[in-house]
Amino acid sequence: MMAAVLHGARNIRVESCARPEVRPGMVLLRVRRAGICGSDSHYFAHGDCGPFVPTRPFILGHEFTANVVALGEGVEAPAIGTRVTVNPARACGFCSYCTSGRRNLCRKTIMLGSASTKPPTDGAFAEYVTVRADQCHVLPPELDDGIGAMMEPLAVALHAVKRAGVVSGKHVLVMGGGPIGLLTAMVARAYGAVPVALSDIVPARRKLAVDFGADIALDPAAKNLSEQVGALTGDGFDVILEASGARPALRAAFDLVRPGGTIVQIGTLGVEDVPLPANNVMVREIQFLGSFRYGNVFDEAIRLAASGRLKLAGLLTGLFPLAQSLDAMKQADDKANALKVQIEITNSK
Repeated sequence: MMAAVLHGARNIRVESCARPEVRPGMVLLRVRRAGICGSDSHYFAHGDCGPFVPTRPFILGHEFTANVVALGEGVEAPAIGTRVTVNPARACGFCSYCTSGRRNLCRKTIMLGSASTKPPTDGAFAEYVTVRADQCHVLPPELDDGIGAMMEPLAVALHAVKRAGVVSGKHVLVMGGGPIGLLTAMVARAYGAVPVALSDIVPARRKLAVDFGADIALDPAAKNLSEQVGALTGDGFDVILEASGARPALRAAFDLVRPGGTIVQIGTLGVEDVPLPANNVMVREIQFLGSFRYGNVFDEAIRLAASGRLKLAGLLTGLFPLAQSLDAMKQADDKANALKVQIEITNSK
């Protein structure tokens, strides 16, 4: 098969690779469309992703739509020919986290397109990939391949909003106007939050936020930000979802949340400790929660997307054939102009 293989920083090559074998309990998928995630961009730009350093060249990609083309021993569903999206995080299924419904915290998770394992686990920037059968989620015909390949980032946003609890009728602020931030704002609005504000230092992304359904966009560098928030909310936001991964944004969240409010950290902040106002957390009874990947929300994300309540198609800002994967990665690296860039692997039925 052909695949886009990462050999180092800014060095991705489309080359021939061995097609993966279908083991018991697994399915072989022919990939149709694959999206470029922020972690893919980080691997491309730096050759690693934080603590995850590849020990060999490997295939990136974990947001994708595919067709089932072969079933491993013991697998009855999904049937051959079924079009699916995939939860790329393969939890063990047996540990205390998995059996208590928190599979996203499984310490034995194998992630597609990631150097979190040694050797790295190949991903979906390839004609074929294998996954465990229960990682597949059937896509309805009304969701095209591009939208289907957005179910993984949508699941990230949905899980984060659910971590915040009930958001209906609450003042919500999303920090960061990248794809995850925009998706999080869309989900919060779909689940009844009002108003939904989004903050970003880039003016173009603030405009996009309103275009995609945010009620208001805020400049986090504005000198009168506190006054704007006070006029909008009174004592501060009920819920803040931090999706920028920027340390100043996280620190500011503790000043912009109301007493008794909730902050959910989605963005990756790196491996160094971040100073936080612990006394402020105590005195104002602020809830500070983490949101990692996704719980069991893929089917819910698919239903939400199929409902038509979210402007998902507008997130796609670039589409390239597999042969032009290097160009795709370069465009995805343009944070000022690119939102979701995808690679079309095959459009076969």
